[in-house]
Amino acid sequence: MSDTVTVYVPQDSAARSVGADSVAAGLLAAARRGGRAIDLVRTGSRGMLWLEPLVEVATPHGRVGYGPVAPGDVPALVDAGLFDGEGASLGPVERLPWMRRQNRLTFARVGVVDPLDPADYTDHGGLRGLRRALSLAPEDVVEEMVTSGLRGRGGAGFPAGIKWRTVGQEQAAVKFVCCNADEGDSGTFADRMVMEGDPFQLLEGMTIAAYAVGASEGFVYVRSEYPDAVETLRSAIGIARGQGWLGPDVLGSGFAFDIEVRVGAGAYICGEETAMLESLEGLRGMVRAKPPIPALSGLFGKPTVVNNVLTLCAATTVLGDGAEAYASYGMGRSRGTQVFQLGGNIARGGIVETAFGITLGELVQDFGGGTLTGRPVRSVQVGGPLGAYLPVDRFDLPMDYEAFAEAGAMVGHGGIVVFDETVDMARQARFAMEFCAAESCGKCTPCRLGSVRGVETIDKIIEGSDVDDNLALLDDLCELMTDGSLCAMGGMTPFPVRSAVQHFGEDFLDRRRPADESPTREEHTA
Repeated sequence: MSDTVTVYVPQDSAARSVGADSVAAGLLAAARRGGRAIDLVRTGSRGMLWLEPLVEVATPHGRVGYGPVAPGDVPALVDAGLFDGEGASLGPVERLPWMRRQNRLTFARVGVVDPLDPADYTDHGGLRGLRRALSLAPEDVVEEMVTSGLRGRGGAGFPAGIKWRTVGQEQAAVKFVCCNADEGDSGTFADRMVMEGDPFQLLEGMTIAAYAVGASEGFVYVRSEYPDAVETLRSAIGIARGQGWLGPDVLGSGFAFDIEVRVGAGAYICGEETAMLESLEGLRGMVRAKPPIPALSGLFGKPTVVNNVLTLCAATTVLGDGAEAYASYGMGRSRGTQVFQLGGNIARGGIVETAFGITLGELVQDFGGGTLTGRPVRSVQVGGPLGAYLPVDRFDLPMDYEAFAEAGAMVGHGGIVVFDETVDMARQARFAMEFCAAESCGKCTPCRLGSVRGVETIDKIIEGSDVDDNLALLDDLCELMTDGSLCAMGGMTPFPVRSAVQHFGEDFLDRRRPADESPTREEHTA
């Protein structure tokens, strides 16, 4: 019998949705039939979603990939030498152009390790950040974060170190660390992939934050649409407690910290930090007025660090490699790496982690390969459903917080959704208002009613009724929502609407009717 060969198959939700479990079962069955000894390891996904299910085989020359592999492909691939890294392979996965051009820090282990194997985690650099943090004074950990320039990856881009410093300086017997994993933006899936593919990294990052600010308890707030992530996290927390990474004596330091997973009901508004805190307290997810900020009065009125998954994971790199090393990536005030997620009408969708400064065009065309339909790209929405729609002539924009803000857009959580030339941008503007109307918590009038009036106004424009007057009314409404809304839900809904009008005005103006032509009753009620 041959030596045991290690075969890797993702158990990420995206891979499982296209048959990864059946592929894994097929490989085990083929090994039994052929008398081959294999060690089948279920990993996260490398993020090349167009290649899922991606099978990797350990060879003396590195891990060789095969994909996409359908369950029915397994027998032929095995007969051609898959278990020996032969046949129609993609070659060594690490050398694929998609992988080679990236700066994988947060995603360094995702797709590489068994997510629930603590030895695999530490063998691939896990706990370096936490061990170093525990060797420093808490205030020195905070200053490392400040020096790194790490900004919140959840969308707002607020400096994480400043937030930690504020919480750390508060005198309180009880403090909390809350991870907002309510990843609800369209075209975003990086948080889920980290939680499913490298959950110990998130737990380590939360523990670093807790030590830095003096917190004793942490919560991960995960949306209910992520059942696999919830299960993986809960398993990881149990394993971490058994390893002494969580609990009353973290790594023998005398520092006590533990984490619980709480599952939200899937309300988009709970991606906003104060609405999430309300939900964690067992209340309806509604936005709180600020001040006070959560850093001063957060969960149950106590000082609270609220960061998203990618921010807390990045903290492990900051402490593990040092602030200067992390800050050496990026440009301007955008330091480190961002995890960009390519979705929509795109040929090669997936995860790209690279330093800030890469252009929008490089992501969409070079990594993404343009549209899946083969038609020209017309529009790209960056930053989720509240992000601006950008035309192809803005593809030279560097992925940088300030550059995007100057262009009337936002980097947000790094989601990039691509549309081809068939898109109707007036209807996309309507979708933004409709989304806000559906997801508003209802606490403030500009968001609650403004979004409904916005849908009605865009409907009139689409049917060709008084287009110029209604465009002026729509602009006034957007200004009111921007200035008067309590949170970013209503305040940023005008971003996609105004950008659609600005860059794709013909989709609105071409609907103008002759002055003497009014819509029919059927058109009014369509």
